[in-house]
Amino acid sequence: MLLKEFYKTNSIESVDNKISANVTINKDHEVFKGHFPGNPVTPGVCMMQIIKEITEDVTGKSLFMSSVNNVKFMAIINPEENPDLNIEIDINETESGFKIKNTTSFQDTIALKLSANYITK
Repeated sequence: MLLKEFYKTNSIESVDNKISANVTINKDHEVFKGHFPGNPVTPGVCMMQIIKEITEDVTGKSLFMSSVNNVKFMAIINPEENPDLNIEIDINETESGFKIKNTTSFQDTIALKLSANYITK
């Protein structure tokens, strides 16, 4: 985990080429003291890191993001209001690593959509 204690993984399930995970963001993490005081917003780069780490957990491989085809931040993730996130990842192995498509949501709100390519380190 790149950011210690930034999030807790509650569950990860992998069936065929689909990963479903549930994580809880730590609203008291130091990153929120600067992003932003009194109005915490989960940084998009941190969300992208969580997706990478979940993919690494399932594949058992150390990965490096080689390209992002599409990333859409669709809703603010305030860890005080919505700390629990559902992360869905479609994963396909390629010659050099993995291609993923992600949707991250809380309650009925889609917060992030991401399509990316990872190479194995």
